[in-house]
Amino acid sequence: MKKAAYLIAVVVLLFIINGLVGSIFDLLGKQDVVKEAQRKLEAEKAKNAKLKAEYDLAQRKQFVEEEARNKLFWVKEGELNVIIPPDLIPSESQAKPQKQDPFWKQWLNLFF
Repeated sequence: MKKAAYLIAVVVLLFIINGLVGSIFDLLGKQDVVKEAQRKLEAEKAKNAKLKAEYDLAQRKQFVEEEARNKLFWVKEGELNVIIPPDLIPSESQAKPQKQDPFWKQWLNLFF
């Protein structure tokens, strides 16, 4: 009778241990999920702070006026708006500076 009670107790304990081990592995797996969520939260907080800074900048009168001038070609009374056609703007290949002589050589050429 005692052997049967011990055997039943061992079987019950094995089931309990099995359940506990499974729960421990589930918790370890969920810790990784929590860490990943915390990492994403920190990234979103940083993004939110950046967006708030941009929003604060956009609320300033100076920024609004600058954007209106640059993007909408807004001019104040008495000012003249000059628009240069794109074909008159030199491309990068045309705008390369020519190689200049050193200053000492330029002075030498100027006087001799």
